[in-house]
Amino acid sequence: MQTTFSVLRKSRELYLRFLDNYTPEQLNKVPEGFNNNIYWNIAHIVVTQQRVVYSLSGLPMMISEEMAKSYMRGTKPERDATQAEINELKELLFTTVDKTEQDFNNGIFTGYKEYTTEFGYTLRSAKEGLEFNNFHEGVHMGVIMSLRKLV
Repeated sequence: MQTTFSVLRKSRELYLRFLDNYTPEQLNKVPEGFNNNIYWNIAHIVVTQQRVVYSLSGLPMMISEEMAKSYMRGTKPERDATQAEINELKELLFTTVDKTEQDFNNGIFTGYKEYTTEFGYTLRSAKEGLEFNNFHEGVHMGVIMSLRKLV
């Protein structure tokens, strides 16, 4: 699991660069031909990690229910994110990883509700959820790499 968490932290460092180096206007812009923006993609990866590790394990997530509903699969930006929300997301990028690693080390993930992803991969444990999450974050990094050229 050490490598899984190392990859996840590196992923989150890359996401943080976007939040640090782009203006709120750029983060919120939905370019023509897209249905979301850079901010949505970053919030979505945080929500997804919480869902595939905590929610499917029957444990409470570290994010608000409002955030979970606003950035889950199938949603799109309904309004611009504020600077305060951008700042909160910066913190969540790392606090969620730190707590997840601590919880893994403490063995709290004992149950899991099997779930088949949109990519056809069936998750059967929190460990598999976290490993899949790294793939998922890579997919969204690709989307952001396209979006950044248009904002």
